[in-house]
Amino acid sequence: MGKETTPSETEWLVMEVIWASEGGITASEIIQDLEGSLKVSARTIRVLINRLLAKGVIRHQVDEKDSRVYHYYVVKSREECLAEKQERFVRNFFGGNSTLAVASFIENSHLSDEQFSQLEQLVEKMKEDRRS
Repeated sequence: MGKETTPSETEWLVMEVIWASEGGITASEIIQDLEGSLKVSARTIRVLINRLLAKGVIRHQVDEKDSRVYHYYVVKSREECLAEKQERFVRNFFGGNSTLAVASFIENSHLSDEQFSQLEQLVEKMKEDRRS
């Protein structure tokens, strides 16, 4: 099993702030955005940022005017991270069998008739897209 390269649940909260930023964002700005919603210290948020750097999900650039300030940028989009997480989940919990994973979710979801209809439409659209 390879090294985890996607954000953990708590790291994901930090990534939401970074994804929402326009361009680079500093650690102080991330900490400020997370105040109140994430009950951890500023030091812990900095640790999470360093983990995201190590995973290659974000990168940093030193501020031109103050070398003590780093600006953080996205390397992997939300969609890329979700796709990697989904793939890893299916591999780890369903032996790589996507059909089994989807069936398990559907069986345990208590879907309404309308939701089943929406799923059927989605599957049909996906089939059509594969044919094109």
